[in-house]
Amino acid sequence: MLKTSLIIGACFLALAPHSIARADNTARLDTAAIEAATGLKGTLNKKENVFKVSKPRTDVPTSIAAWKIPPFMGLTSWAAFTPTHDGMTVMMGDTVLFEDEVNPVMSVALDNGLDVTALHNHFFFDQPKVYFMHIGGTGDAAALAAAVKKVYGKVAEIRTAHPEPQNDFEGGHIGSPNHISGAPLEKILGYHGQAKDGMFKVVIGRTAAMHDTSIGNEMGINTWAAFAGTDDQAVVDGDFAMKESELQTVLKAMRHNGINIVAIHQHMSMEQPRILFLHYWGLGKAEELAQSLTKVLQAQSTTSN
Repeated sequence: MLKTSLIIGACFLALAPHSIARADNTARLDTAAIEAATGLKGTLNKKENVFKVSKPRTDVPTSIAAWKIPPFMGLTSWAAFTPTHDGMTVMMGDTVLFEDEVNPVMSVALDNGLDVTALHNHFFFDQPKVYFMHIGGTGDAAALAAAVKKVYGKVAEIRTAHPEPQNDFEGGHIGSPNHISGAPLEKILGYHGQAKDGMFKVVIGRTAAMHDTSIGNEMGINTWAAFAGTDDQAVVDGDFAMKESELQTVLKAMRHNGINIVAIHQHMSMEQPRILFLHYWGLGKAEELAQSLTKVLQAQSTTSN
């Protein structure tokens, strides 16, 4: 099993303090092993001692505002490897994904010991919609490369089954009109909520500090879950607020409980502790969705300190 560390993706440009491993510009990477494990040819930047493999997305024609964008303009997945002073390897990468690939590919990354550190878009008016999932890890170079290959392999598996990206979530429909029973959800989640027009929402605040000022729930430091549809055919969406050290645990709990991740990002800068947010979407029976979210909250609490 890979020894993973929390690496915030290139959009965050930082390594988590507990996992900092200095790059070693003199150590040699086994680039042949990385190429063999990923199945991709790479290039070595000798000055930075970084070996990078890349995979352009040429399988699905993509346009931005009706202009066909070539992979060179940002539609290329990559994974970069550099050795550390303690004999291990740090890997960071960005993975170009279409909407129906994001969650199954994220599960493959997490289940194979990689961290997922960001999920976001780069474009407006893209067809089909393109997302970028940042991955990372620290450990044996060949093992990291093998995990990257599984990530890319899942993308290929999805596109083989459905050459054109799909336009809907799997797993259910949303009932109409809205009629969600709030009382059982409050009992499952352990928090009081508010109802509006047949929908139901729970908000769970937490605290941080910014500019020497305490900030909390009303300033947006909160986890929330909103339910709509009917008790048997419900949707839940919301935002999850986490410290960096909680991100991987929350992601794994979400995916293992069938909840889709639709964004991972930050809302503030210079806050303490640093708070990350992920947005999610789940379909199913309302009480089962609440039970899944309770498991995620419980998992999060095991890493919170």
